[in-house]
Amino acid sequence: MNILFSYFIPSGGVETLNRQRFYALHPYNINCHFLYLQEGKGLQNKIQAPIFISNDDKEINHIIKKGDYDAIIVNTDINLLKKIKESGYEGLVIYENQGLGKNKEYADYYIRNHVAPILNQYCDALLYPKTAHLKSAFEKNFPNIQKYCFQNSFDTKDFHYRKIPKHPHPIIGWVGRLEKNKNWREFLTIGATLMKENHNIKLWMFEDSTLAEKEERIAFEKMILKLKLKEKLKVFSNQPHHKMSMFLSEIGDSGGFLCSTSKVEGFGYAVLEAMACKCPVLTTDSDGVRSLIKHNKTGKLYPINHISKASVEAKELMFNYELRDKIRKTGVQHIKRHFSPEQYAEKFIRMINELKQRNK
Repeated sequence: MNILFSYFIPSGGVETLNRQRFYALHPYNINCHFLYLQEGKGLQNKIQAPIFISNDDKEINHIIKKGDYDAIIVNTDINLLKKIKESGYEGLVIYENQGLGKNKEYADYYIRNHVAPILNQYCDALLYPKTAHLKSAFEKNFPNIQKYCFQNSFDTKDFHYRKIPKHPHPIIGWVGRLEKNKNWREFLTIGATLMKENHNIKLWMFEDSTLAEKEERIAFEKMILKLKLKEKLKVFSNQPHHKMSMFLSEIGDSGGFLCSTSKVEGFGYAVLEAMACKCPVLTTDSDGVRSLIKHNKTGKLYPINHISKASVEAKELMFNYELRDKIRKTGVQHIKRHFSPEQYAEKFIRMINELKQRNK
């Protein structure tokens, strides 16, 4: 079986998702190919699969024709989906969405007004994670299209906790892009608040520097100076994926945690990866993370914009050693139990086979 997965750029959660499903599906003789419309830093994360970079319609049509694909999974890009169907491709075209950012209300508005007219005409099925606002929007707006909703995959055999020398001070980590939805301002505010009581705390931020808007970068630099964080903050840009397991393990062992401040998440691979490395997580209740974080069991949730509440939860996560140890252990178990590559492969293959039968 040949499958093509497409997205705008190899970066962030979708690039991670694509690699993870390659690992999940390859053992079942499914040939995964990947199409991105432009280059991105995620290409440094090598996999043994064809990766195409093109935004040229003729070249894309040639790739599709040569690939003889049973199905094409188009992530977010409704214009590409329409072009593929109009090109004469006769295989399955599945629209996937892993998150729309901004806020939950925007997702419903965008899907209803921009996505629905195209999908109702050109799409064979919909695919999305078990995220409440996405599920609600797709079920409400597409009563007549076949829908598939299952958890994403993660290979803990490849990406897991690594024992390295312990950092002398607690580290609070953050992963994301310098954009409004990732809410980096709240992270810096939480960090500065906690440092008032513990001057030894360090902040580590991991970003894709190529995707930050100029205005956000300027605001970021100004806020660092305003909060007097320059000596306490370390920014890591475009780290290879395999190094992140070491960074996250080090944060977990330091007595710190990963802080996710997103306004809304479709899934949250950064949170999942931290949990897989025994790095406890404090996160906003941003919907997509609810399949990962069960409060005080696999991590901690706090209401967005509530810095005082976030600080209370952070201190308990750092200094309630019994709870912290339980969260670290339970988090790893949760990922292994609910996000295994084998479960993903089973559901994905069943989806393709069902759709093939329906389209006969």
